[in-house]
Amino acid sequence: MRRAQDGDQAAYRLVLLAILPVIRAFARRRIFDEILLEDVVQETLLTVHKLRHTYDPQRPLLPWLATITFARAIDATRRTVRLQRREAADEDAMTSAVDDSWNEQIEALANDNEVGRLLSRLPDRQRMAVEMVKIREMSLDEAAAETRTSVSAIKSLLHRAISSLRENGSQ
Repeated sequence: MRRAQDGDQAAYRLVLLAILPVIRAFARRRIFDEILLEDVVQETLLTVHKLRHTYDPQRPLLPWLATITFARAIDATRRTVRLQRREAADEDAMTSAVDDSWNEQIEALANDNEVGRLLSRLPDRQRMAVEMVKIREMSLDEAAAETRTSVSAIKSLLHRAISSLRENGSQ
């Protein structure tokens, strides 16, 4: 490594060939996924290349190499965990956003269809009374005024309509 620091390219190639299996072994202690392991090995080699000038030839090479490898393994693990959390959060957000609105829309549509189907079975006057009082939420007085009938006639139409709907709904 000392000769590689001094610019000897042949010595640098030998160092890289010698440390590659060592880096892989160090990384394997922390990383169990083969693809991520190779990423850590490559990142470690790049870091060694960038930081080779910081190596002190008076000290052993392996602890310096182990420190760099473990740092790259920790970085890779943190990135993976953050990515998994983000993906999980994105998936949860998508699922909740889609499911809630989708379920509500489907339910509303199903209810509208069911109400429409049931109301279509009623005679016109009963259907109109139900639509005014129950759907449009008009008061009995307002419905009677609009249909030019009495409040008791609206009540009677509603009673017959509800009885009919109950019979049809249970069938």
